[in-house]
Amino acid sequence: MALISNGEFVVDDWRRLADEEALPDKGKIIVSYERLDSALKARGANGDIGVIINNTLEIDKLTPVIAKLGLIAIAFPSFADGRGFSLARLIRRTGYRGELRASGRLLADQYTHALGCGFDTVEIPDDLAQRQNETQWRSARRTHQRTYQRGYISSGSILDSRRKAAQ
Repeated sequence: MALISNGEFVVDDWRRLADEEALPDKGKIIVSYERLDSALKARGANGDIGVIINNTLEIDKLTPVIAKLGLIAIAFPSFADGRGFSLARLIRRTGYRGELRASGRLLADQYTHALGCGFDTVEIPDDLAQRQNETQWRSARRTHQRTYQRGYISSGSILDSRRKAAQ
């Protein structure tokens, strides 16, 4: 999997564990939602545990442990399934400040929207990274830096800027 941050392919500091894999004593790990409680009990809440969740997970199920997580990855099974964007906004509205990662088959064209919804990073399969290289992701990052929707990229929208200029 390729990890994209600020339009660049970067090295991933997190290690995704399979459900049958033993928990290591240290290091940043990503576990499934089903394994999250046991991982937090075994390792504590020191910010080095992340979770991968389905884009259909109800936010109320995650809220009790959200402050203990260093990373939340939301699965995108298809580029056409946008439920993860809505879930990301809900997670950010809870006050979550850790890394929020979109994981799956997102396209470079969706990058700015992902950032606007609160994602910090995007993780895509290697085959997709070969077709949409770093240059495309970097270009997508620069293409739409201002939007009509208020989001997490900038402090305001295009409309906010126009209203301010008109005053």
